[in-house]
Amino acid sequence: MGHPDPDSVPIRDAATVMLLRDGARGLEVCMLQRNLRSDFVGGAYVFPGGGVDEGDLEPELAGVCVGRSDAEASRLVGAPRGGLAYWVAAVRESFEEAGVLLARNPDGEVVSFEDPEVARRFEAHRRDVDSGRRRLADVCREEELQLDVGAMHYFSRWVTPLGAPRRYDTLFFVAAAPEGQTALHDDREVIGTRWVTPAEALADHGAGRITLIFPTVRTLVALDRFDRAADVLRHAAAQERVDAVVPMLRDEGDGLRIVLPGDPEGTGGSYDAVTGEPLPG
Repeated sequence: MGHPDPDSVPIRDAATVMLLRDGARGLEVCMLQRNLRSDFVGGAYVFPGGGVDEGDLEPELAGVCVGRSDAEASRLVGAPRGGLAYWVAAVRESFEEAGVLLARNPDGEVVSFEDPEVARRFEAHRRDVDSGRRRLADVCREEELQLDVGAMHYFSRWVTPLGAPRRYDTLFFVAAAPEGQTALHDDREVIGTRWVTPAEALADHGAGRITLIFPTVRTLVALDRFDRAADVLRHAAAQERVDAVVPMLRDEGDGLRIVLPGDPEGTGGSYDAVTGEPLPG
């Protein structure tokens, strides 16, 4: 914080996806630990995601998406066109960072990596897409796949506060983790993978065992209201409008505070900037 010219910092479009499953302990979400040497939230646990790239807007990619049109996606995000790029970016980032590809084969079935030969082939695809040697559209064409954007639902939207050295307008999606695939970090941008209940992740953060950034904390609080993955997906699919949350930073002498305009959680709207916990008043 404290950028000398905060208004000059551009806001980059980004997308992240919460992969969900039902475990023995209840609803679980896939979280990845960022590389400790990363210059952005190094060591923190996050959901798979990243910036929307120029390639995510390619018309060829829109042509291999199933279950949601660009017109529908654009309406949901309040854009005249090109909204589907957020969904494509979330699918691509999930594949690159976690090795999970939300896609369907020509028979309409979710692609599975249980066959070792298929797994090896798609691991090579993953490395090529991650390095930029190939486009995701090329993989889809070669494997005759369609990106299952219809299975991903818009959950929330967060904008980095004014004053940060980097700012993102990030759309959060939810999707059921596909059967026949195993989430595994790429050992480059992310160095660890955990399936964890929202309550467990919040407890670990509160005890100092893991690091979470503020939007992740509040998103886990929101997820903790649900018992099963299907409940989250139904909730997200039913949303007709998702308002962007734009936190404000305030130094109140005894520490940095984050204020959420509109008091969306009914807790006073003021939070500790380190823990993400609501503050009284």
